[in-house]
Amino acid sequence: MDSVMQSKKRKKRDNVKLSDLKELGHQLLSSRAHINNLPRLLTFVTPSSPPQYALEAIVSLQSFFTPVLPELPSSSTSKSKHAQTSGQDDPEFIYRTWLRSKFDDFVKLLIDISVSPKCDETMREVCLDTIMDFVKEGNGGRFHSAIYHKLLHRIVDSVLGIEILLDLLASKYFKYTDVCYFTYISLEKLVRTLDTKDISDSKCSNSSENNDDESMTRTELSIRKAHFILTHIPPPIESGGEKIDFEMWNESGFDFKKVNVKKNSGPLETEDKHHASDISKKIKLKFNKAWFAFLRLPLPVDVYKEVLVALHQAVIPHLSNPVLLCDFLTRSYDIGGVISVMSLSSLFILMTKHGLEYPKFYEKLYALLSPSIFKAKHRSKFFELVDSCLKSPLLPAYLAASFAKKLSRLSLSVPPSGALVIIALIHNLLRRHPSISFLVHREVSATSESDAMSKKLGLDKFRPEENDPLKTDAMRSSLWEIDTLHHHYCPPVSRFVLSLENDLTVRNKTAEVLVKDFSSGSYATIFREEIRRRVKQVPLAYYKTAPSCLFRDDDFAGWTFQQTQQDDDVEEEDTNNLKRQCVVAV
Repeated sequence: MDSVMQSKKRKKRDNVKLSDLKELGHQLLSSRAHINNLPRLLTFVTPSSPPQYALEAIVSLQSFFTPVLPELPSSSTSKSKHAQTSGQDDPEFIYRTWLRSKFDDFVKLLIDISVSPKCDETMREVCLDTIMDFVKEGNGGRFHSAIYHKLLHRIVDSVLGIEILLDLLASKYFKYTDVCYFTYISLEKLVRTLDTKDISDSKCSNSSENNDDESMTRTELSIRKAHFILTHIPPPIESGGEKIDFEMWNESGFDFKKVNVKKNSGPLETEDKHHASDISKKIKLKFNKAWFAFLRLPLPVDVYKEVLVALHQAVIPHLSNPVLLCDFLTRSYDIGGVISVMSLSSLFILMTKHGLEYPKFYEKLYALLSPSIFKAKHRSKFFELVDSCLKSPLLPAYLAASFAKKLSRLSLSVPPSGALVIIALIHNLLRRHPSISFLVHREVSATSESDAMSKKLGLDKFRPEENDPLKTDAMRSSLWEIDTLHHHYCPPVSRFVLSLENDLTVRNKTAEVLVKDFSSGSYATIFREEIRRRVKQVPLAYYKTAPSCLFRDDDFAGWTFQQTQQDDDVEEEDTNNLKRQCVVAV
């Protein structure tokens, strides 16, 4: 029955011409006698309607509802008043209640078009602007947070892409203070209601059931949209007791008594500086609640990394109590790998500026030192933080020795750019902690037969597989790996090692090395620096006769190279196979 009625309405709607639709709008705006044109115009505000028809209906309906909105009852008061006057007939109240229901239908239809994948960009922008106009004046001249919450809820919950509608919303309306304020409120409610029970730690793994895949994908999409909104809202402005001009979308977005507001959505000017401080505190409070609610979600891996990258700059400076992030950051730091590296910046800020105590911090930091870290994307910031963490003069000698020895051992297996960073870190460690200077050159005295055997064989007491700095026996070792870098194949590495020795001999005349000058190095940066250098003497290879082989016999004194019969057989077989391939090709 419903399908039959809908088909009849569709046929009736299809028979209407655009000129007739314009006439319906003019009649509705001219007299209340044509109020029945209102439901007919609503039938054209659908995603399936032609864009010209939908646009004409939206313009007419917006022109009709805008002047009567202040007179319409709210949805909650309509029911209560209707219950009180159920025994009486009040035609005006019934008429306004009916208009209110049609207005709610109109807003719902506008949101449906906005989040519809079939809608084009022009129509989507028109619908969004119409909705925001109703948000501006739809609550008796005040900000209509209910409509705005419905809009955000549908955007976040829809399958629509992130960049389509959210980018438009952020670019046009997130510059207004009251819009940002109510966005934080709506987001806090939304992220608390997200169904995240199907999301596990293996977010990137494929599930065997299609239904689980769809629900996980949709929930992750909602989380990504919430993250996009949070990161595109301008951070709260710290008033500091000073006068600030807040630009408002609605004139009375905040209910303060002593506030002078310029009309036409201009900047809000406060007579008393305390009112600006109150607005800043309110926005900061909602900012805190929205971010803490969002960080409780099981974030997808890529979103997790983006949050950790920006947390120390975009979030922590604006939190009232940043120490509340300690659980989130310590869990991230305990994960290991890239996640630990990315969480180190925020955790370091909490430890140095907010008094956070994390007993196993240096143990975790020591475990992060591996060859793979020298190829990580965020290695530059990581090495700078490692240098900052090892700067304290209260650092125990065994801890400084363990870090120096671990870095020294890594210099044998990392790229040349990594070796440069290691030399800089060890240089700073030796300057800050003179108690470990014996690691530079250590003479082992043979007090027993085992020590004599160790000295003879050159055994190193250091335990590189141990992750506890206390148990590495680094204090019984030496930095012999750095000495091998004198003969490194990359000239900048060998030159830098020489400068390290010179600085240690004249300690009072030299300063610490800036790790950031080497932390972002690579083969490309080393190559660029080398080709810029002006070389006075260039080694040349001169031959009186053209060489007939790559190496001569006298290049390897004391070595003999003999070809066995087995090698001759293999070479003959390879030659025969090559001939067969040539014959087949011909």
